[in-house]
Amino acid sequence: MNWIILIIAGLFEVAFPFCLGKAKVPTGNDMYFWYAGFLITLGISMGLLVKATQTLPIGTAYAVWTGIGAVGTVLIGILVFKEPATFLRLLFISTLIGSIIGLKAVS
Repeated sequence: MNWIILIIAGLFEVAFPFCLGKAKVPTGNDMYFWYAGFLITLGISMGLLVKATQTLPIGTAYAVWTGIGAVGTVLIGILVFKEPATFLRLLFISTLIGSIIGLKAVS
């Protein structure tokens, strides 16, 4: 169950940089909406990480959490913010995914 909580925490970690990226574009109330989303998703992500680390090893949980956030943020950047999807960038993201799976397998 705590692995599921950790994965959800990782997805919320993807959400808060997404909110930051969206907050750069608008002005006025829309900007404040995205900053509020940033704070809310950040708090949820951290809270779920704390919950998951009550039974999971901290080193593995933190690495998986940051890995999900890193991979998800890069994918959001490519798909939503039109960042370049170069071969090397995708290669290193693939190795990061393999490392996350490896950490889960040995835990």
